[in-house]
Amino acid sequence: MKKNSFVEGTIIATIAIVFTKILGMLYVIPFYAIIGSLGSALYSYAYNIYVTFLNISSAGIPVAISKLVSEYDTLGKKEAKVRSLKLGITIISIISVICFLILFLFAEQVATIIIGDLSGGNTISDIALVLRVVAFAVLIIPFLSVSKGYLQGHKYIGPTSISQMIEQVVRIIVILAGSYITICLLKKEVKIGVAVAISGAFIGGLFAILYIFKKIHDHKHELDLDVLQKKDDITNKEILKKILSYAIPFIIINVTVNFFNLVDMTLIIRTMDKLGFSAHDAEFISSAMTTWGYKLNMIVNAIATGLTVSLIPNIVRANTANKPKQVASILNRALQIVLIISMPAAIGLSFLAKPVWTLFYGPSILGPIMFKVSILTSIMCNVYLIGIQTAQSLNEYKTVYKAVIFGFSMNAIFDVPFMYICSYLNLPAFYGATFATMLGYIVAISIVLRKLRLRKEVTYQKTLKVFLKIVISILAMLAVLSIIRLIFPFNSTSKLFATIYIAIFAIIGASIYFTCIWRFGLIDKVFGPKMVNKLLNKMTFGIIKIKGDLNDLQEDE
Repeated sequence: MKKNSFVEGTIIATIAIVFTKILGMLYVIPFYAIIGSLGSALYSYAYNIYVTFLNISSAGIPVAISKLVSEYDTLGKKEAKVRSLKLGITIISIISVICFLILFLFAEQVATIIIGDLSGGNTISDIALVLRVVAFAVLIIPFLSVSKGYLQGHKYIGPTSISQMIEQVVRIIVILAGSYITICLLKKEVKIGVAVAISGAFIGGLFAILYIFKKIHDHKHELDLDVLQKKDDITNKEILKKILSYAIPFIIINVTVNFFNLVDMTLIIRTMDKLGFSAHDAEFISSAMTTWGYKLNMIVNAIATGLTVSLIPNIVRANTANKPKQVASILNRALQIVLIISMPAAIGLSFLAKPVWTLFYGPSILGPIMFKVSILTSIMCNVYLIGIQTAQSLNEYKTVYKAVIFGFSMNAIFDVPFMYICSYLNLPAFYGATFATMLGYIVAISIVLRKLRLRKEVTYQKTLKVFLKIVISILAMLAVLSIIRLIFPFNSTSKLFATIYIAIFAIIGASIYFTCIWRFGLIDKVFGPKMVNKLLNKMTFGIIKIKGDLNDLQEDE
């Protein structure tokens, strides 16, 4: 296996994540057609609850293992590193079983919390069924995550990325084949088809974990797992304390991101009901905003997810080696990569909201209206994830807690009031939930970045300059696309026409945007000439190369 530098690891992880997210976007086209709007709402309930419980059981421990492995490997504490893995597995086993029992035994109570006394849509027993099915995945996925964390701590990003693709491919096969056979061929109820589809999470995880275990077994020596090491002067109590201290903030971070969706899902259903929407429309709006619209956000959110895989061990190593300038450089580069990719992607999807929604879910009045605003939260979510996980990696726990608590509180407190205000102003009421989410992210981001500037002497001048150039490039892109849309508006219900329309606008928009940022020198500045040369060399078979100063990247290698 090959170790990966920060930028290289970021690109590998991001490509893998973007691949899985694209599959995650594409499969919803046939799946949504099979299960319909009622089934999609049912799937949404199971999906959001599953992700929340999964993060409770696995979000923190794998990251803690990755961080401890990086730290102990840098310090030459190989035995303590291996012991950390074993303790992590023990902890994850206990937490996973507890989460499984809660989700399986109290499924009806959880379902009641979600929909309350709403009638006319999915029933509490329907929701409880899919929650019990998805509970089994909580037993296996955390072990996969811990194994990934151990590899990522050694900077082995490739195998973890491949396992992620395996998991997604198998899961989607089960979702599509299972739901089609159950509903279309066997003529069973939609709730049975959704339950079969939900089981794909468990089966996909099983295939992925078998692959990871094989890679670990084949490379025991590189991972220091093949021989007994002399015991380091670090106690189990000390390791356990570090695992928990590292894990708890990450659990809070990841669970909070899902709680943003979970709170929105619950409050939107109840508020829409109070505002006179039918049960069908209330469930559609809720599931569209928290699951189906969110799935379209995945491609944008994948940027930050890929970055954090490589960001965490590199930040930890730089901090452990007491190199504050390198820490600041890595953080700024992460922010710049997030902005340069996710901003045009999110704004472009917002601009094409109607054809994008038509392509994935068919013609809809409410869907595109909701999506064109909600997609913009993915930019803030990316910056939030980078900032908050950097703070956690630097042991700034108080900052993490403060940002997460205040950000989540702003979202929860203003969700309902903002929906009523939007309704009063004759805006779509559900915009209020999106505005509340934006406010929560803005508050959290401000707290984190300010604290890092004050305590770690991190400056953001270069990132701000990059941000301004990105904005100018996006404005140029939107100006041209707006003129084209005036001449050729989208007024079709055809998915084929929507695909062609999106492709044409995407090619034109991307060409304008990349031309602008290339002229501004942002590609070279953000990704570095070494990585750009490497990519160009592979893509053009050595025909095209660029010149540049490589000193900029040495700190990340």
